[in-house]
Amino acid sequence: MSNFVALIVEDDPFQRECLSDLLKSEGLEVVECANAAAAELVLASTGPDLRALVTDVELGGDMSGVELAQYAKRKFPDLNVVLVSGQGPPPVPHDTHFLMKPYEPQQLLDAVLR
Repeated sequence: MSNFVALIVEDDPFQRECLSDLLKSEGLEVVECANAAAAELVLASTGPDLRALVTDVELGGDMSGVELAQYAKRKFPDLNVVLVSGQGPPPVPHDTHFLMKPYEPQQLLDAVLR
C-alpha cells in the first residue's frame, strides 16, 4: 500500500464517490465502505496501514460514525479521524476532527492531511 491510505465511510454512493475522487486527486490511496460493519473489517485487516478515516456521522446499519470513530481511535490512537455531518457536532472522540456539511474541499483535505 502507499504511504497514505484513507478509509472513507459514507452510506450515500454519490457523496462517497466525491470524497474518494477528492482524496485521490491529492495522490492518496482510498478504501471505500458503505457502512460501519464493512469499515470495521477494513480496520481489523489493514488498520496499521491506514493514515486517515473519514466517516459520516449518520450511517445505515447498527453503528454510527461516532461509534466507528471511537472504535478506530481505541484500536489505533494515532489514526487521523475526521467526522462529517449535516447536523450539529456530536460528542466526538478526543483528537478527532469534525466538519459540518457543506464544507469546502480544502477544509476536508486540511483535516485529512494534518
